[in-house]
Amino acid sequence: QVQLVESGGGLVQAGGSLRLSCAASEGTFRDKAMGWFRQPPGKEREFVVVISKNGGGTNHADSVKGRFTISRDNAKNTVYLQMNSLKPEDTAVYYCAMSRYGWGSSRSDDYDAWGQGTQVTVSS
Repeated sequence: QVQLVESGGGLVQAGGSLRLSCAASEGTFRDKAMGWFRQPPGKEREFVVVISKNGGGTNHADSVKGRFTISRDNAKNTVYLQMNSLKPEDTAVYYCAMSRYGWGSSRSDDYDAWGQGTQVTVSS
């Protein structure tokens, strides 16, 4: 079973930036799309962004378009989430996830491996 380990969360002021990383333990990483989801306090988990297995395609939630950028380094088995112009409503636990497929999906049911999550808090 692949393990995913997120890092890079923390506390930042509104308008600031953070970069999250997610390292996978296995080489199957390069064959799978990778996504980021988040769970705001008191709310359900929601899709943020996904990148295809070769990095050629991405899909963003409307709420983060133009502010968040996903990228991946298949040589390092790592996916990144660059978050700019952060807002208080971006406060959440952020999870990376490995898709069952090489193409991207916004459905959590299409993902079969999840990280433990990293807290992002944006103060106003």
